[in-house]
Amino acid sequence: MEMAYVCGHTQQPWRFEALSDWKPRRSQKSLLVSMVFKRSPKRLKYTADTTRFNKDGNLVYIEADPFGSDSWKLEPVVNLLKQGAVGVIPTDTLYAIACDLTNNSAIERLRRIKNIDSSKPLSILCHSFREIDKYTAGFPSGDGQGHANLFKAVKHCLPGPYTFILMASKEFPKQCIRFGTTTAKYAARKNVGVRMPDDAICQAILKEMSTPLICTSIKFLKEDEWLIDPVMIADTYGPEGLDFVVDGGVRVAQSSTVVDMTKLPPKVLRQGKGPISDWMVLEDDQKTDEQDLIPAAI
Repeated sequence: MEMAYVCGHTQQPWRFEALSDWKPRRSQKSLLVSMVFKRSPKRLKYTADTTRFNKDGNLVYIEADPFGSDSWKLEPVVNLLKQGAVGVIPTDTLYAIACDLTNNSAIERLRRIKNIDSSKPLSILCHSFREIDKYTAGFPSGDGQGHANLFKAVKHCLPGPYTFILMASKEFPKQCIRFGTTTAKYAARKNVGVRMPDDAICQAILKEMSTPLICTSIKFLKEDEWLIDPVMIADTYGPEGLDFVVDGGVRVAQSSTVVDMTKLPPKVLRQGKGPISDWMVLEDDQKTDEQDLIPAAI
């Protein structure tokens, strides 16, 4: 396997070269050296040996500016996703393994790479409220019984570090609906976790996709801890079958706040990075069947 790697700005932005054969121009050498020295010793250890990725495929590894100044680098990622690739992208919380929502084989590969049971729900990453309206039943509206229309309140939260549990619409792919909770009380409700991350790289990718991405967060293979360094993610999951990794820098290990919007008032199922608003109900005692609604995601 060969790992394609993009580092720094070049005069040939669409040329991807094997890292082992790539030799920077004189103007690039100082940039490359400065980037290496900014990395921690552990990070340098993982970038020094690229043979660990050279297994059975071609892992594309792209370093991108977290603020989105070099979004041109992401075009190959978008093309790969549209062709059924499974890869890693940053969000405003954690890194996510993602693929095209409408590609069933890609979803199966994602679950196999992450070793996620088919009963565990996943989240979708959306670029706009229009996509949310298309693939879900939308956010609760006023019911005349003291529950106000929450759309305006939600607009203040998105884009942001929240996962809102909504009911899936008829447009939501059937192969994804079966990936829901096995609890009888909720099984018929066809719920889906929806995210609209406030991350420049993630939004740039989603903007060029014609459909949302379905995703899950990333932990160590044998430890219940978040993997937040993209180099270590590539090292860990590259051999498992990833097609690409987008490096947007090391992230803070904090997941999203999960809010169940399928009933009123909305209930917080997991408190994370997103602050709790006054229209959300936070209970200390979480029921087991409610925990089943929380996606294996960011």
